[in-house]
Amino acid sequence: MSAAAAEPCNIAAALPRRAAQAPERVAMRCPGSRGPDGLPRYDQTLSYAELDARSDAIAAGLAQRGIVRGTRTVVMVRPSPEFFLLMFALFKAGAVPVLVDPGIDKRALRQCLDEAAPEAFIGIPLAHIARVVLGWARSARIRITTGARAWLADATLAQVERDGAGAGSQLADTRPDDVAAILFTSGSTGVPKGVVYRHRHFVAQIAMMGEAFGIAPGGVDLPTFPPFALFDPALGVTSVIPDMDPTRPAQADPRKLHDAIARFGVDQLFGSPALMAVLVRHGAPLTGLKRVTSAGAPVPPDTVAALRALLPDDAQLWTPYGATECLPVAVIEGRELQSTRTATESGAGTCVGRAVAPNEIRIIAIDDAPIADWAQARVLAAGEVGEISVAGPTATDTYFNREAATRAAKICETLADGGQRIVHRMGDLGYFDEQGRLWFCGRKTHRVEIAQGPLYTEQVEPVFNAHPQVRRTALVGVGAHGAQRPVLCVELAQGVSAREWTRIERELRALGAAHAHTARIADFLRHKRFPVDIRHNAKIGREKLALWAAKVGAWA
Repeated sequence: MSAAAAEPCNIAAALPRRAAQAPERVAMRCPGSRGPDGLPRYDQTLSYAELDARSDAIAAGLAQRGIVRGTRTVVMVRPSPEFFLLMFALFKAGAVPVLVDPGIDKRALRQCLDEAAPEAFIGIPLAHIARVVLGWARSARIRITTGARAWLADATLAQVERDGAGAGSQLADTRPDDVAAILFTSGSTGVPKGVVYRHRHFVAQIAMMGEAFGIAPGGVDLPTFPPFALFDPALGVTSVIPDMDPTRPAQADPRKLHDAIARFGVDQLFGSPALMAVLVRHGAPLTGLKRVTSAGAPVPPDTVAALRALLPDDAQLWTPYGATECLPVAVIEGRELQSTRTATESGAGTCVGRAVAPNEIRIIAIDDAPIADWAQARVLAAGEVGEISVAGPTATDTYFNREAATRAAKICETLADGGQRIVHRMGDLGYFDEQGRLWFCGRKTHRVEIAQGPLYTEQVEPVFNAHPQVRRTALVGVGAHGAQRPVLCVELAQGVSAREWTRIERELRALGAAHAHTARIADFLRHKRFPVDIRHNAKIGREKLALWAAKVGAWA
């Protein structure tokens, strides 16, 4: 049996092995002080040996304070050496970190923390102030701060590490089905749900991403979404944490990103479409990059084309499809995505590629009700639009303390050998083409049901987004399902005067008339600025736009 096979099922299990193989290799570089040119010095580094030994010490110190296997622990720490040391310490301890996406509505954050019922809270000083003032995580009996003194907390992280120094390996013998983390994401509707990750889900993600993208040890990654940096040490890759606010990628300074790429020989980059748009607008060649991965929302075709032009000829641009509940699901490379642009702008939807092995993707008939057993689901043929469902090693099986949401999103399937598995309903609509590629047509909750049949956002909006003076559009429905009025909300490109709207609306009508389904849209409303998710800057708040349209439209 190999060393890897004998390891516990734990994302941190690879860390001692990497430390033994290459102890001096840099695992993490984090921005610290800034030089006179305003660029970060990256004077905070962790080698593989340091990351392994120090996370062991922190895990031992946490155990002395009662944070042990199974302890739900809220983590509110900015991307820094402390964040990565802490996360690996919690994984090693078998504790359950509770992470709340910083992009969620702050009004929903307290409910998320109440649902998680954490027993411990570890955060920066500001987080502890908010905890006390706003009543966050009142169930937490253990409180630790990353600050210099234990104000509003029981201890500092530095004290915890000192107390556990020299304790040796702390890797718990975690099993595949043990809960590894609870992740609250920004969500597309309502209060975010806590996705329960088991250790087998994280381990499978590492294996699948390494295989799908050809990630090999020794690479250097610039992960602009910090939680993804947790995968890098397991893959033997160095993480360079960029000097930016990860909750506002559209405001990132491209000079700092290019500086990090050049200074440390970065050969792979991960970021949201909003971050990719920043690099495209900057326009400087992305020399040295071999692999770029963009996820979190559909990448606009013009962004893909412009980004490819900035990359070396042999570089790959991947746009994986998935969700927190199941990632990765499918993937497509930028060259193939560019070849589908004409179809997308003609109403075909967005091609998201082929399934990442060993996922099984099936399209089932649209149904807003729960489906308890797979025998009750109706699988559709290629070319038919339905809900995307996925079975595979990263498909999570439950939401924490959300039984109704779990029933709505999970289907139990009995296999031929008598075993069972969970099929995750993505809540997305799509279909397979004749080549076996998956096409995304929009969220199930965003479909517009008119008298003539359903309209899907990703089969409508790209047709109109092709207009050069339009920044983006959003299809919404006004009225009761089955008899809704389809309305296209339009945000003009930056610098385009509202006085041009009459002409632009006339041209949009002409674009729509060229396709049977978009010709059904008769109502166009100009909106000054769409509500969007602050992290992605691409997930449009269609629910808010629908309310606005119902209020301001001529039919109101």
